[in-house]
Amino acid sequence: MTQLPDLTPDCSRCAALCCMALAFDAGEDFAIDKPAGLPCPKLDRHLCSIYEDLEEEGFSGCARYTCNGAGQRVTQEVFEGKSWQDVPELATPMSEALRQMKSVHEALELLAMAENLELEDDDEMARDALVTALSPEDGFTPETLAATGETVKRVPGFLATLRDYI
Repeated sequence: MTQLPDLTPDCSRCAALCCMALAFDAGEDFAIDKPAGLPCPKLDRHLCSIYEDLEEEGFSGCARYTCNGAGQRVTQEVFEGKSWQDVPELATPMSEALRQMKSVHEALELLAMAENLELEDDDEMARDALVTALSPEDGFTPETLAATGETVKRVPGFLATLRDYI
């Protein structure tokens, strides 16, 4: 059985990708509008300057957000510890990689839950093949991560075949 990557976020190992890559609109969850690809004005290097007071400052969406470990994996594995803050031309490729890795990690989280269903051998082999395809032994590069799209798209269809186990 393939070992899943850690799906727990660790902001200390990330380059504040969610604070730069993601867009948000002013409203109930966010105090301001922020377009994708621009750093949040509350970002101070790799740290949120209002992290302890997110909800009070009108950023409850940030307080609830999780990347499922995708941010640090993009920063540490895909871009070998580099940051868009030190190498500005990495902002766009790191943003795209975050989007892709978040999809990979969401699929892996669902596949991990399916492991608890006491699957028949064929279904377990299919589940494990998907996990293996989304967890390369040597890690991801920008190119191999970009190539995961078709595998990620197959996960919902596979999970739908498991409805009789529930």
